[in-house]
Amino acid sequence: MRRARASVSLAEARRIALAAQGFAPAGCALRNASAYARLVLMLGAVQIDSVNVLVRSHYLPAFSRRGEYARSLLERAAYDPRQRRLFEYWGHEASLLPIECQPLFRWRMEQAKRGEGVWGRLKRFASEHTSAVESVLAQVRERGALGAGDLVNGGRSKGSWWGWSEGKEILEWLFWTGVVTTAARRNFERLYDLSERVLPAEIVAAPTPTKEEAQRELMAIAARALGIATARDLRDYFRLPAADAAARLPELVEAGVVTPVAVEGWKEQAYLHREASCPRSVDVNALLSPFDSLVWERQRTERLFDFHYRLEIYTPVHKRVHGYYVLPFLMGDRLVARVDLKADRARGILQVRGGSVEEGERATKVAPRLKRQLEALAGWLGLDGVQFMSRRGELMRALRRASGAV
Repeated sequence: MRRARASVSLAEARRIALAAQGFAPAGCALRNASAYARLVLMLGAVQIDSVNVLVRSHYLPAFSRRGEYARSLLERAAYDPRQRRLFEYWGHEASLLPIECQPLFRWRMEQAKRGEGVWGRLKRFASEHTSAVESVLAQVRERGALGAGDLVNGGRSKGSWWGWSEGKEILEWLFWTGVVTTAARRNFERLYDLSERVLPAEIVAAPTPTKEEAQRELMAIAARALGIATARDLRDYFRLPAADAAARLPELVEAGVVTPVAVEGWKEQAYLHREASCPRSVDVNALLSPFDSLVWERQRTERLFDFHYRLEIYTPVHKRVHGYYVLPFLMGDRLVARVDLKADRARGILQVRGGSVEEGERATKVAPRLKRQLEALAGWLGLDGVQFMSRRGELMRALRRASGAV
């Protein structure tokens, strides 16, 4: 946006956010690993998640923004030594991150070495098992990329740490401290190798910024990826410590990276990134991963879209409101509906197990566009078709009518 503004309407804030997240204007289809990596560079991070009831979450953001693409592009960009432009680390949660950002996370690796925050228990475990840590590191050094089960005497389950073996705990400790990183994945299992062998030489040799410099740059990346955001939004994007983020934000304002603005209906101060654009209109059709960066901060999702969203995977069945794996549906510039999806791979069917429209939305208007997106999703996943599993609710009935189902 060329001129600083004192206030922004809520509709403008939505369009700014959607443009910053790569939904508008529509981008070109992804044809190669470099194009996929550029999308991740724009987003700053793509959250990794293991749940595979539909497709693992980290594959979905690119489909939501660019349509059908070869999922092998993600593997090539993240794990192919000849094309590697991404690496895994703790960004928002476990994330795929642009490889050039690796130096920005070295302060976090140092925190892990000291056992600060969430790494305290791993640090204690490593301190109590120094000889085992040395043994695991020696095996990685001598044998190359290894999974926990590949370790000699390292695969015994302790019955704790979510069933992790001692070897897995040690590998994770070395991962979070930056000594090793993900070289590849084998059926989603991490294969660890020395960071100096996985990362490009120029990244390994890159100077390490101070913690303050790194956090300031991470908040700038978050501001660009969000377009317009509160202090909480900016801090949450890379899960920065609250006190550190509060200190960095005035520095970004002083540098002109963000400008304080008021957003209609928001109680909190908002900050507009200097490169943010506000399209005149946005007309998107997209199913979103529950862990998409557009919606992963649930309070922001409510402020922008008036959309209350909670993932109910860990909610007992009888207490679920919307379903097990529910995707929001973005239509135009609003989140208008949600659907509970499952890929029935044995039968080659995308199951729509339930769904509903938001208050004030007409199911008959939403259903045709949602149906097309469901069909596109099924095709991308290599499934033969879509099956509507329920007649319950206005949206499900409208979807069945739109598909010709009884």
